[in-house]
Amino acid sequence: MSSTVLAGPGQATQPAVPVQPSAPAFSAASMSTAAKVLAFATMCVGMFIALLDIQIVSASLRDIGGGLSAGADETVWVQTSYLIAEIIVIPLSGWLSRVMSTRWLFAVSAAGFTLTSLLCGIAWNIQSMIAFRAMQGFLGGSMIPLVFTTAFAFFGGKQRVIAAATIGALASLAPTLGPTVGGWITDNYSWHWLFFINLVPGIFITVAVPLLVRVDRPNWSLVRGADYLGMTLMALFLGCLQYTLEEGPRWDWFGDDVIRTTAWISGIAGVGFVWRSLTYAQPVVDLRALKDRNFALGCFFSFMTGVGIFATIYLTPLFLGRVRGFSALQIGLAVFSTGVFQVMSIPVYAFFANRVDLRWLMMFGLGCFAFSMWQFAPITHDWGAQELLLPQAFRGMAQQFAVAPAVTLTLGALAPERLRLASGLFNLMRNLGGAIGIASCATILNDRTNLHFQRLAEHLNDSNEAMGALLQAVGSNMAALGHDVADAQSAALRQLWALTWREAQTQTFGDAFLVIMVCFVIATAMVPLLRRAGPPMAPSADAH
Repeated sequence: MSSTVLAGPGQATQPAVPVQPSAPAFSAASMSTAAKVLAFATMCVGMFIALLDIQIVSASLRDIGGGLSAGADETVWVQTSYLIAEIIVIPLSGWLSRVMSTRWLFAVSAAGFTLTSLLCGIAWNIQSMIAFRAMQGFLGGSMIPLVFTTAFAFFGGKQRVIAAATIGALASLAPTLGPTVGGWITDNYSWHWLFFINLVPGIFITVAVPLLVRVDRPNWSLVRGADYLGMTLMALFLGCLQYTLEEGPRWDWFGDDVIRTTAWISGIAGVGFVWRSLTYAQPVVDLRALKDRNFALGCFFSFMTGVGIFATIYLTPLFLGRVRGFSALQIGLAVFSTGVFQVMSIPVYAFFANRVDLRWLMMFGLGCFAFSMWQFAPITHDWGAQELLLPQAFRGMAQQFAVAPAVTLTLGALAPERLRLASGLFNLMRNLGGAIGIASCATILNDRTNLHFQRLAEHLNDSNEAMGALLQAVGSNMAALGHDVADAQSAALRQLWALTWREAQTQTFGDAFLVIMVCFVIATAMVPLLRRAGPPMAPSADAH
């Protein structure tokens, strides 16, 4: 894939992404299979804990806020700051790995992630916690795309299919298990251990990766010609976009001055970033890779799987907490079945991936996700772990069959020199999909709950016999306890309001699941637009 860009006045046109001279790369072929598997597995541990930490605090924000004497508006930033920092560094990781080399960037990131995890665990107030979580997200985020590119450098043929299946499983499994692991840790120990559990694996990765990983050499000359303006525009674009999406539903979107300002900054910086990336000789993100149809569609499917994975992780615990009143541990146990069924699907996927066109496996996965959302839609106020089991089983299986083929079909056909920059964009799209999916669901919950409440309230009148019987029963019970008539009537009305609000919320959760279902039906229909994948490429000696 070649293209040119227009240079400035008096300059000749130049290649879109010229390959700068660099030190000779290590040859992946010189490593034994066992060495490659061990190095890859070590990096997968780093990716897993970085992804796990996105959602590990989601079921424990109330405990963290209580421990740091912070309100709900401040505590939500424990998660938001991590997401903003992570979404900025992911597309930067391709350029950083070319400068520092894969192993040293991964090792430095793991060391920094471990140190900031320790700092998060000993944070003394909410301000220090937010700052440490932002640093943790920035350092952890760069590990994620490196695992993708290393897998394609190390493995070919059937081994590449297994590696892609492993990556796809971890990419969707880690956020899914986050609330479960976090809830169990908080209930049995304390919220501090949400961060302390990263210390042992973090130290191991920091030491092991420099010893095991041999992919490329650093090229510090790239620092001189780096696109620092593009990096600044990208950081403003993604950071303000993430803030707008996270905070918009809570502050009535453009009715709030700060949200309106960040949205404008994001829009202007986004246009500038796209223009810069398409006209600069060495862009920080390779947007030209979107000319490849499979890569463009793969980024779309990565976006859609991000919507599905993160939005359902957001909706299900929220329903169990608000409507059912579950504790953090109860929520974790109720959603745990998704991860179990995904793990069970890994060998099934690996078996079919070597025998069936990956496009049809992806279509099956996306279709299962849509079917899972359809099963979620008739949700009622008494749903718990048992009722959620079947929908979550289909969702777990769907995540494995949707994410893993997308990795292979999207990144497997790219030239090695473009793989790292493109991998950052591919992973960025999944996180953006998650941010937009969560923001959309939060808006649906805010707007539709009031609408459903008003519709239910229209039927609560004197002609409603069930309502009359409820009010009479509650009033009689209160009177029997010695309360006067006015207090008994007030208590009965409060209970009626609470029941109506509960049903309105439940109906709104069903609406949100239906919206996600429609998105996945559309995604499923678009799979045939992908080109058929050819035989997997063998790993290149200069894969990086």
